[in-house]
Amino acid sequence: MNTRKLGKSGLEVSALGFGCMGLSFPNAPTKEESIALIRSAVEHGITFFDTAQGYGENELLVGEALVPFRKEVIIATKFGFKDGNVRLGLDSRPENIKAAAEASLKRLRIDVIDLFYQHRPDPNVPIEDVAGTVKELIKEGKVKHFGLCEVNVETIRKANSVLAVTALQSEYSMFYREPENEIIPTLEELGIGFVPFSPLGKGFLTGTINADVALDKNDTRNMSPRFSKENREANKALVDLVVSIATNKNATPAQIALGWLLTQKNFIVPIPGTSKLHRLQENIGATNVSLTNDELNKINAALATIKIVGERYPTQLRDTAERK
Repeated sequence: MNTRKLGKSGLEVSALGFGCMGLSFPNAPTKEESIALIRSAVEHGITFFDTAQGYGENELLVGEALVPFRKEVIIATKFGFKDGNVRLGLDSRPENIKAAAEASLKRLRIDVIDLFYQHRPDPNVPIEDVAGTVKELIKEGKVKHFGLCEVNVETIRKANSVLAVTALQSEYSMFYREPENEIIPTLEELGIGFVPFSPLGKGFLTGTINADVALDKNDTRNMSPRFSKENREANKALVDLVVSIATNKNATPAQIALGWLLTQKNFIVPIPGTSKLHRLQENIGATNVSLTNDELNKINAALATIKIVGERYPTQLRDTAERK
């Protein structure tokens, strides 16, 4: 697989990463199956793996799976919740960041964290203090690179003035294009990489989730207004577009969605997640999808005519989860 550099930091990773969060969700594969899947990803050329302290036992799983490949891979993890527990709320105080780093190093079975993201902005802690704390961890040899998640342009600039930001992780896909307005131009200006999560629109862009599909009661998408039955029907035009492009390109809808992202900028590295080997292989196939400038212009023109209906998060979660 081809590699990409995240901005001007020099951090080189596979063009497609692997988001491991779903391997610790309800209905996830067994531990043994998940470890086998992560190792298959390495064998298929993926070198960039994403986890977080806030994903339950996920760091332990990722750490165990990647022990044999430590010199070949880049592991990204995140801090920013009290005691690493999302339910306890945000906490990016310096002492918590340092404690989180120590805990992540142990769970991941590593000597240094390749990329350490602030999971969500903490309104009670100036971003300059957060960046300064990670800068100390870098000087101590415990962290290599600093990242941010779901923050606005002002926060990116403030953080970058203290410590070079290597990557921003935020949602971006054909299903959610808000970052194109201010975020992506700012990242390009400052030389910061972009790591889109939910690059397949939480599965919507695969063409397998229409209005008639009944989501499992434990499916987290049930909380998203965007995935209500009515909104799935309203957003069907987007899926129809992706499916038609896929048919013309002899590819799958997922491959077109990922290929479209990869074509936007050379510093974009999507991190789709999956629990199935055949989906992993399908996603990797997206790196071979070639979209000409003419095709890309036609796709973007068509996308501009489609209005996406439904918020990403329910109102009660939007303040903390959606800081663009």
